[in-house]
Amino acid sequence: MPRSKKFRRARLIMILLAVLLIAGLVGGGWWAVDTVRSSFPQVSGTVKVAGMSAPVDVVRDDKGIPQLYADTDADLFRAQGYVQAQDRFWEMDVRRHITSGRLSEMFGSSTVEQDTFLRTMGWRQVAEKEWNGNILSDETKRNLTAYTEGVNAWLAEHPGGAGASLEYALLGTVNSGYQPEKWDPIDSVAWLKAMAWSLSGNMQEEIDRSLLTQDFSTEQIEQLYPAYPYDRNGTIVKTGKLSADGTYTPGEGATVPQLPGSAAAVDSSQARAASQALMGDLSQQVSALPRLLGPQGQGIGSNSWVVAGANTTTGLPMLANDPHLGPGMPSIWYQMGLHCRTVSATCGYDTAGYTFAGMPGVVIGHNKDIAWGFTNLGADVTDLYLEKVTGPDTYLYDGKDTKFTVRKETIKVAGGDDRTITVRTTQDGMPLISDQSSEEQKVGQYAPAGNAAPDRAAGYAVALRWTALVPGKTMDAVFELDRATDFTSFRAAAKDFAVPAQNLIYADTKGNIGYQAPGLIPVRGKKGDGRYPAPGWDPAYAWNTSYLPFKSLPYAYNPPEGYIVTANQAVVDQSYKPVLTTDWEYGTRAKEIGDLIQAKLKNGGKISLDDMQSMQLDNTSVMAKELVPLLLKVKIDDPYVREAQDLLKNWNYHQDADSAAAAYYNGVWRALLTLAFGQKFPADLRVEGDCLLVRQKRDNTLPDDALGGAAQAVTECGTRKAAQAQPDGGDRWTEVVRKLLADPKSPWWDYIDSDHQQQHGLDSLLAEALKDARQDLTSRLSKDISTWSWGRLHQLTLQEQTLGTDNSSIASGLVHKLLNRGPYKLSGGSAAVDATGWNAAAGYDVDWIPSMRMVVDLSNFDSSRWINVGGASGHAFHPNYNDQTSLWASGQLLPWAYSKDAVAKAGKNTLTLTN
Repeated sequence: MPRSKKFRRARLIMILLAVLLIAGLVGGGWWAVDTVRSSFPQVSGTVKVAGMSAPVDVVRDDKGIPQLYADTDADLFRAQGYVQAQDRFWEMDVRRHITSGRLSEMFGSSTVEQDTFLRTMGWRQVAEKEWNGNILSDETKRNLTAYTEGVNAWLAEHPGGAGASLEYALLGTVNSGYQPEKWDPIDSVAWLKAMAWSLSGNMQEEIDRSLLTQDFSTEQIEQLYPAYPYDRNGTIVKTGKLSADGTYTPGEGATVPQLPGSAAAVDSSQARAASQALMGDLSQQVSALPRLLGPQGQGIGSNSWVVAGANTTTGLPMLANDPHLGPGMPSIWYQMGLHCRTVSATCGYDTAGYTFAGMPGVVIGHNKDIAWGFTNLGADVTDLYLEKVTGPDTYLYDGKDTKFTVRKETIKVAGGDDRTITVRTTQDGMPLISDQSSEEQKVGQYAPAGNAAPDRAAGYAVALRWTALVPGKTMDAVFELDRATDFTSFRAAAKDFAVPAQNLIYADTKGNIGYQAPGLIPVRGKKGDGRYPAPGWDPAYAWNTSYLPFKSLPYAYNPPEGYIVTANQAVVDQSYKPVLTTDWEYGTRAKEIGDLIQAKLKNGGKISLDDMQSMQLDNTSVMAKELVPLLLKVKIDDPYVREAQDLLKNWNYHQDADSAAAAYYNGVWRALLTLAFGQKFPADLRVEGDCLLVRQKRDNTLPDDALGGAAQAVTECGTRKAAQAQPDGGDRWTEVVRKLLADPKSPWWDYIDSDHQQQHGLDSLLAEALKDARQDLTSRLSKDISTWSWGRLHQLTLQEQTLGTDNSSIASGLVHKLLNRGPYKLSGGSAAVDATGWNAAAGYDVDWIPSMRMVVDLSNFDSSRWINVGGASGHAFHPNYNDQTSLWASGQLLPWAYSKDAVAKAGKNTLTLTN
C-alpha cells in the first residue's frame, strides 16, 4: 500500500542517516569501509581506459592533486576526463542537470521551480549551438570528445552510479530508478553559461533600482548608487585612445603586434537565433538554487595583480590571483596539471592550475612560458526591457503589434507528473522573465518608463537580453590560453573569451607583464545606459546589431608603473566610449593593494613572494579609518555602551579573527546601515523575516515624522533571500556613507528609534548605532566584552551544495551536518583585500570568499604557491575532501610543484592509465 511504501522509505532513510552519523562520529568506522571507502578512487597501479594510444601517468601528491603525463592531446584530455570523474563525478552530474534544467529528474518535485527558471534561461540550447554549429574549432571539439570518452570510461566502471559516491547511495533511497547518463561534450560547454550567469554584471543593481522607485525619487536612488571615485581610486589602466578605425592604443603609448585579422562583429541574425530563453527569478528563485559560483550582486569580486621583474626580488615577474566566489562543498575549483611528456605538434600542453570539474583544460594558472589570472570585469552585458503585452501572443514594438515566439518545455519529475512551461520570447530573442517571476512583475509595475510610455495598467512585462545567449568561442579560449607563449598569443586567446567578460592579467618568463579586457560587450542604441529597465517598445533603446570589437577593448603592456592591479575597479575613465558599465565596483580593494605595493617599492624596495602572499591577507577596513574617529567623538553617557565604544580607541583597523574591536566596529557598521537605509527600504529588498513597523507608503519620500498621526502604522516583513538583501554593506555602501558623512543633516540620517520615535541627524544616528551594536553583540556573544572576537561572529560553514540546502528527505539537516564542514572563524571583511564577504542585511556569516589563492613566480615555477578551499576530492570522508581548508583559513599556501622532477618528488601515488 502507498502508506506502507512511504513508511519503508522513511525507515530506510532513518537507518541510513543513523549509520552515517555513526560513521561520521567514529571517523569512518566499519560502515565507512564498506559504503564510503568503496567509492574512493583508485590512485595507484594500472587501469585500462578505452581509447588510450599510450600509457598516461597520473601522479598525485599528499593532497590528492593530480598531475597528468601523456604523449598526445587526445590521451591527455581523455585522462583528464577519467581522473575528474574519479574525484568529482557526482558534482559533475548535478552540475549538468543544473545547466540543462533537469534537477527534478534527480530530486523530484522540490526542484521543479528551479528547473522552470533554468529552462527559461536556455543555457543548454546555446551550448548545443556552439557544439553543433560552426562555432567551436575542430581542435576544441577533439579535446572535448577525448575528455568525454575519459568520463564515460570511468562511468562504465560504475554502471547506474553503483559505488560511485555516497551521494548516489543517498539518492537511491528516494529515487531508486535514477541512473546517470553518459557524459556529453555539451555537458562541459554548458558549464560556461553557469559561470557567465554568476558573473553577469549589474543585473541585480538594475532590478534593485527599479524596485526602489516605488518609494524613492530618482535623485534619492542616485545617492544610493554614487558615481565611481575616479580621482581617489583610479582605474586599472591609464585610458588610451581609439583611432578612426576603432583600434585601442594604451594610454602609456606601448603597443604590441596587431592580432591577425580583426574581431568580427556578431551579426544580429546570429544573436536573434542564439537568444532563446534566458532566466527566471533573479533574486528569490535563483538564490534558492545550488549557488554555482556564488551570490550575484555588487561588492562581490576578485583580486589579481602582477608585478614586473624590475620591482621583485627575483628579477622576473610575480603574479597573484584570488577569485571571490561562493563557498561550498565540494570546492568550486579543481587543481591539476596537464603535461605532455614532450611538447610537440601532436601534444601541445604543459600547463597547471585551476579548472572546474566537468570541464577540460586549465582555466587559471600557468604553462612553461606565461601565467595568467582573472577578475570579473563587471561589464554591463544584461539589460531588462519593459514590454507592453497587447494580447496572449503579441506585444508592442515600434508602434505595431508584434508576435512573440512561443516554446514549451517539459520538465520530468522523479516520482511525480511531468510539468510543462511556456516561454514567450521577443523578436530579439528576449524571454519574458516576468511570466515566471513574481519579483519581475514588481519590476514591471514600478520601473520608470518615461513620458512616452503606453498605458501601464497593471504593469509591464519584463524581458531580458544577455550576451551569454549569443553562441561564442569561450571554450576555444580556454585551450588557447593553455598553449599561449607570449602576449600576442595571449591576446589572441582573450579575443575568443566572449563570456563572462573578465579582467585578464599576464606575465611571462621573458619579464613582460600585461592586461587585457576581453568579452562580448554590447553597444547600446541612441537611448539608454542600462541602469534602469528600458522601454522595449522604443527601437531607440535596442542594442546595436554588432558588439564592441576586440581591437577597441582596453589593454596594457609593460606599463611604466611596473605593476598592474585588477580588483573589479573601473578599467578606464569616463573618456572611454562606448561605456563598458556605470556600475563598477568602487575600487577600495584595488587602491589598498596599490598602496601596499607602493609602500614596498618606496625607496627602492623590492617585492618578494612572501610579500605577495601577505598582501592577499590584508584585512584592513578602509572605511573604519574614516568612521571610527567620528564614532569616538560621539558622547555616550551609558557606561555599558561606552565600555564597547572604548574598544575602538587604539584599534589598528585590522579585521583579525581574534579582534574584539573589529567585532564591535562591524556591529556598529551593520546597525548604521539598518538605521539609515534598511528601515526605509521596501520589503522587496530587505532580508526575509526582517519585519518592521512602518508607515503606509508615501510617494517618493523618506520618513520625516514619527509613526502615527495621519499615517497608519503597519508591519512589513522583508522577502529577499539573504544573498541579495540590501543594504549588504559592500564596497558601494562604503562610498554611499562616505559621501553622506559630509552632510550631517541629510534626511538619510533620520531614523526610527527603538521607541518608534522619529530621530534626526548623523550624531544621533551614530549614538544609536553604538547602542544597538552593543546590544546585538551582547546577545550573540556575551555581556563580557573581553570574550568578544570578530571570528566568533564572522564564521564560514562550507555547505554541501549538490544535494540542495532545504530540509527535504535527501537534503535533511542531519545529512548536511555530516557532509558540511566548519564553522571556521575568519579574519577579513567584505571590502577588504582578504575579502571574506558578509551581508550586513542578513547577519555576519561569511557568504563569499577568496575561493582559492595563488602566487606564481615566473623565475622558478616550482617556487610558486597555491591553495584551494576544500580539497581535490568530492567524496565525503575522503582524506582529501577538506584537507586544504584549515590551511586556507589561516592564510597558508601550499608549494606548487610544476617541473617533472618536483612533481615526482612531491608525488605520493601514481596511477597508470592504459588501453
